[in-house]
Amino acid sequence: MDMRELYERGLKLRTKIFGEKAVAARMGAHGDFGKPLQELINTYAYGDVWSRPGLDNRSRSLAVIAMTAALNRPAEFSVHVKGAIANGCTPEEIREVLLLVALYCGIPAANDAHRLALEAMK
Repeated sequence: MDMRELYERGLKLRTKIFGEKAVAARMGAHGDFGKPLQELINTYAYGDVWSRPGLDNRSRSLAVIAMTAALNRPAEFSVHVKGAIANGCTPEEIREVLLLVALYCGIPAANDAHRLALEAMK
């Protein structure tokens, strides 16, 4: 598969998960300066890794929620909570992941993530 096909596949999946408006906003947030990063995200993150057959998108969403909470990346965390809901994850599943974050990554990370998750799920 060539890079353009990966890009298009990634953009289609990213839009399905997060919605056209959210993807357009993120893709345009940093103008021409950010365009190469957005191309990388569409091509490799969503066109390649998120499109692999080994996990379903629900599982990927839960893993990303855990990682972004542990890394204290609130903007990415909030976006991925919304994506997780779109991928069929329940608030209860998200809460369970955040309890694991508390055990393995620390209560402050999980505490912030709980607050952000509630805001994102409104």
